[in-house]
Amino acid sequence: MPSTRSSPPSADPIPNRAALDAAGRRLAGVVHRTPVLTSRRLDDEVGAHLFLKAEHLQITGSFKIRGAYNAVAAIEPHRRSAGVVAYSSGNHAQAVARSAQIHGVPATIVMPLDAPPIKLAATRSYGATVITYDRYREDRASIAAGVAAERGGTLIPPFDHPDVIAGQSTVASELIEQVPGLDLLVVCVGGGGLISGCALACHHLSPATTVIGVEPATGNDVQQSLHTGRIVTIDVPDTIADGQQTTAPSALTFAVIQRHVHDIVTVTDEQIIDTMARVGSGMKQILEPSGASALAAVLHGEIDLAGARVGVTLSGGNVDLARYADLVGS
Repeated sequence: MPSTRSSPPSADPIPNRAALDAAGRRLAGVVHRTPVLTSRRLDDEVGAHLFLKAEHLQITGSFKIRGAYNAVAAIEPHRRSAGVVAYSSGNHAQAVARSAQIHGVPATIVMPLDAPPIKLAATRSYGATVITYDRYREDRASIAAGVAAERGGTLIPPFDHPDVIAGQSTVASELIEQVPGLDLLVVCVGGGGLISGCALACHHLSPATTVIGVEPATGNDVQQSLHTGRIVTIDVPDTIADGQQTTAPSALTFAVIQRHVHDIVTVTDEQIIDTMARVGSGMKQILEPSGASALAAVLHGEIDLAGARVGVTLSGGNVDLARYADLVGS
């Protein structure tokens, strides 16, 4: 059963416009300015104009490099040399590992035993040390904090960090430049780092754009939190969307979501799989389950589009091809 707790004040401030601009400068020339994909067929199906931000084509295969690199780059050099520590089910792990590799510093990443093998292998390929844990019995944040204290490294959590959020904001700031006049922006939600960054970018650059988040139906902790006005913590959700198997937003991301996100909707695993198959067949794009969840809500009528200009995050494509074939072929 879900439990609720009041949102405590965060020691970290919500990133302001200057922080978002600084992130954009740090990331310029480092990450890809990912393309915006369109499909007349999908537009006709949903009765709206869709603009798909292709972050599955980003370095390390997801948007996560934006926040991770910004956070590593923001560390003072004398502290950065001691290394960085992170915890993640996969995409943030790869992003921190690659960011540390670029800066020439060691990285230690805490990852679940059941993380997708492709994500474990990729993280190690960037030179990181991987420590595994049981996501159903152990607390990853506590493990990572202990490692950071023991080794003197800087902890970079996957979403509860202002520099991570500021880095993720560049997904939306780029999209707003590429496609002005968006009515809606639909964003996948795990712990809330991406949607927080995107909502802040829209607040500053395109305030008329309504931001809506999407979670797996079995992992709707952020939806419950937004609707009740209190942070709701759930058990680790049973969903194919491993990047969205979080149990609660942080105080920091929840504060942004409360202020700047209109609503959170949910999708089923079946809707995600159908979306992966349709995008793979019709657009020749391979998405991981978490990367397809925002579009799944659009294609399956979970959001009222009403002829709108709609931005959608395709947030990641890190899925083993055998696993992908098994899902879309089922």
